[in-house]
Amino acid sequence: MRWRAARIGGVVAVALMTAACGTRSDNDNALAATVTASNDAAPDASAQAGPAPAPSAASTPIRTGSARPRSCAAEIGQAAAKARVAVCVNVSPATHPPCNVANSCAMIEDEIARACALFDGQGASMAGCEPAPKSMEAAADVVRRYYAAIDAGDYDTAWSQWGENGRPGQTRAAFQAGFARTRSTHVTIGALKPGEGAAGSIYQPVPVIVDATLDNGTRQRFRGQYVVRRINDVDGATPAQLRWHLDSAQLTPVAVAR
Repeated sequence: MRWRAARIGGVVAVALMTAACGTRSDNDNALAATVTASNDAAPDASAQAGPAPAPSAASTPIRTGSARPRSCAAEIGQAAAKARVAVCVNVSPATHPPCNVANSCAMIEDEIARACALFDGQGASMAGCEPAPKSMEAAADVVRRYYAAIDAGDYDTAWSQWGENGRPGQTRAAFQAGFARTRSTHVTIGALKPGEGAAGSIYQPVPVIVDATLDNGTRQRFRGQYVVRRINDVDGATPAQLRWHLDSAQLTPVAVAR
């Protein structure tokens, strides 16, 4: 599309956390008490970990275990999926974008978010680029996409929410294996508070409550937070670094009402 080509000119993903679905040496599939992971470095080598975020409602149920990712059409219906695909096709600069109802909704939404972030500030905002790519709501959407991707069994999209290289300190195979015994989970995102900047990055706290059910019917609940990060428009940052991505997470078990 000529319009899109013109826009391109000049434009140079707690596993639930791995432990959040129980990747442990004894393979008991319980969520870990506390998990912290740090993601990719900023162009400025002095970049440090983000500030300790304060606690802060949208929710996404998760069901895992299918060998093939659930399609967006199966998740939200053919008509709604086609509407999201239309937005994806309109904003994506890719020659072969993943804008297809047969893909997971999370994959489609991730491509929309990628394109919107890529063209942010390049003129008027494109239709479908809401919330604003640099907003704290867009940061929270990374967590939503992460859980939605796991829900659909789309572990590649979930993995990518940690950034270009996936979750630090873990292989892609181990990441997926961490969900082997998880029947379902449900994440609730709390009220957001403005993030803070440090060493060329913006760190946005995203408070969460995670409810999980294991294959044996055991119910678990964890409270904690993700920190979602993006590079703050510094010279030398790549488009991927300028996007929000998961940077760290902490989850602590809490009592579940019987």
